[in-house]
Amino acid sequence: MSVATPTQTNTNETLQMIAKMVQDFGERAITPNRNKWDDDQHFPVDVMKELGNLGLMGVLVPEEYGGSGFGYQEYVTAISELAVIDPSIGLSMAAHNSLCTGHILQFGNEEQKKRWLPKLATAEWIGAWGLTEANTGSDAGNMRTTAVQDGDYWVINGTKNFITHGKSGDIAVVIVRTGEIGDSHGMTAFVIEKTTEGFSGGRKEDKLGMRLSETAELVFDNCRVHKDNILGKVGEGFVQSLKVLDGGRISIAALSLGIAKGALRHSIVYSKEREQFNQPIANFQAIAFKLAEMATDVETAELLTRQAADLKNKGKSVNKESAMAKYVASEVCVKVASEAVQIFGGYGYTKDFPVEKYYRDSKLCTIGEGTSEIQKLVISRAILK
Repeated sequence: MSVATPTQTNTNETLQMIAKMVQDFGERAITPNRNKWDDDQHFPVDVMKELGNLGLMGVLVPEEYGGSGFGYQEYVTAISELAVIDPSIGLSMAAHNSLCTGHILQFGNEEQKKRWLPKLATAEWIGAWGLTEANTGSDAGNMRTTAVQDGDYWVINGTKNFITHGKSGDIAVVIVRTGEIGDSHGMTAFVIEKTTEGFSGGRKEDKLGMRLSETAELVFDNCRVHKDNILGKVGEGFVQSLKVLDGGRISIAALSLGIAKGALRHSIVYSKEREQFNQPIANFQAIAFKLAEMATDVETAELLTRQAADLKNKGKSVNKESAMAKYVASEVCVKVASEAVQIFGGYGYTKDFPVEKYYRDSKLCTIGEGTSEIQKLVISRAILK
C-alpha cells in the first residue's frame, strides 16, 4: 500500500486517507509491541522501513527523487496520527523527514539530491541530523566539533549528542565548526555516510520517554569527508540549520498535537466508561470541565500548527509562526497528558493504559527543536522588529 499522489484526490480526502492508512498501520505493526519496545528501549528499524514503503519517510520529497511529493498539511496529518499511536515513532519519522532529509532537500545541489534523497525517501537509509553538543545546547555557535581542510577532504573531529538515530542511522547531516568560535558564518554542513572511516555511533541515552526512538552520540575521530559532501558553501551551515529548524518546529508541533489528541481521545472514552457513585465520571462537572479545557487547547494547537504548515506550503517565512505553533502545541501536550493521567486516577499511573506513556513522552516536545524558552525568544524578536 502506498499513498496517493496529490492529483488523485482533493486535499481533505487526501488527509483523511493518510490518517486512515497510518491508523491501520499503527494498530497492526506498532500497538501490539509498543509496551515491550518501550520497556526495552528498542528502536524498531523494521517499522521505519515499512513506513518508507508507505511513502511516509519521504512525505515532502518530490516524486522525481522517490518521495511522495506532498506538502506540509499532509506531513502534519501523518506525524500527528502516528503520534497518537506512539509518539516515539512519530518523533523518529519527523527527525528523518524534516531534519536530515529536509536539509538535503532544501540546500543540496542536484547531484547531491539524486545521490541521497531516493535512499532516504524510501527508508532504505535512515537519516540523522547533528547540531547539538554536550556543552552547547541552544548555544550552537560555541560548538567544538571541527572540520579542517586537507586538500579535497575535510578532517572532522568531535562528538555530537542527543542525536536521533545516532547509532542506527545510515547517513547524517552534521553541522561542524570550520571557522572561529561564535562566528555564525564559521560553521558548515556535511553529509556523512555511516560507512565513512572515523565516523561511528556513541553512547545511547537512557531516557524518561520517547524510548522507542533512538537517541545517541555521533563520534568523529579523524573522519575524512570529501568536499563534494558539503551542503551549500563553506560557512553556511549555521544559517542553513536555523532555516531547517523553522520547518522542524512544525514537525514537533504536529508531534505534540498527536500526543494531545491521543490523550484526549482516551480520556473521553474512559470518562464515559468509568463509573463512580453509580454514574459515569463524565457526568461530574470537574471531569467534564477538564475535558472541555483539553479539547479547546487541542483545537488551538491544531489551528496554529495548520497555519504554519499553510505558510510553509506557500513558501513564506514561518519563523514566528512555527515557533508559536511549537511553543503552544508542546505546552498543550504536556498539560493535556497530565490531565489525562488525573482523569484516569490510579490507572493513569500504570502501564495498563497508554496515558502514562503520553505523559512521559510529552515532555520532550517542550525541549527538542529548541526549548519553550527559546521559542519565546524567537517570537519576541519577531514581534519587536
